[in-house]
Amino acid sequence: MPQSTPASGLATQATPAGFVQIQQAFAGHIRNPAQIPAPTDIEPRRMAIYRDLFFNNLSSLLSQGFPVLHRCLGQTRWDALIRQFMIEHRATTALFPRLGQELIRFLSETRKAQPDDPAFMLELAHYEWVEAALLFSDEEAGPDLADPNGDLLSGVPVVSPLAWNLSYRFPVHRIGPDFQPQQPDPEPTHLLVYRNRRDQVEFLKINPVTQRLLQLLQESDQLSGLECLKRIAAELQHPEPEQVIRFGAGLLNDLRQRHILLGTNRRAS
Repeated sequence: MPQSTPASGLATQATPAGFVQIQQAFAGHIRNPAQIPAPTDIEPRRMAIYRDLFFNNLSSLLSQGFPVLHRCLGQTRWDALIRQFMIEHRATTALFPRLGQELIRFLSETRKAQPDDPAFMLELAHYEWVEAALLFSDEEAGPDLADPNGDLLSGVPVVSPLAWNLSYRFPVHRIGPDFQPQQPDPEPTHLLVYRNRRDQVEFLKINPVTQRLLQLLQESDQLSGLECLKRIAAELQHPEPEQVIRFGAGLLNDLRQRHILLGTNRRAS
């Protein structure tokens, strides 16, 4: 039987440089069909299939990660955002679970705000992205990081690496199609977002005192729970510091029950 040579013959018909040009023309049209013409050697019907497939898949994937933002914008503004993202942004990852982070980077670093953008757009997008970021985080919160039964007042409490202490100008946890504030609240919204033992992401609205306590615990691996509470009482100039300590002791235990605190630092005990 004679040996076949079609594959080698086809390979010599296009130089590597020519192939790169074909790829660039194809990708350029997929990203920006209104400005970049389609390659002339691809049937228009097939090109239309590719165009719609790329756009719809990306739009669907991101709408699942940002469902509230999608609904608040409506389909027309959402489509415009995704098209702008395709045209102007160059992702640094090919992993689907990390595309949400790419959209956040685009909104915060590259994209120019549009006149009809909601004022809360970036904060809402970040709030929605946090859930996926924690869900897919490689951080571990196992028992080797802390003594789960340690005394949270005399010992040094350990905050889970899967607990994020966040503040927003807008009440992002309440925003939806029926509630779209135009101005930020007078006071920031403090939220604690964490992944629990069942690998579920939960959101907890906290007050400034709880946020300050968590900040102190995250900033130092030397301060005991009692020392943190005494510092907070002094910062508040509270007339009865013991009240702050009693409240704080219950708060520390509640945070441990939620697995926001893993226990106490073994090295400091």
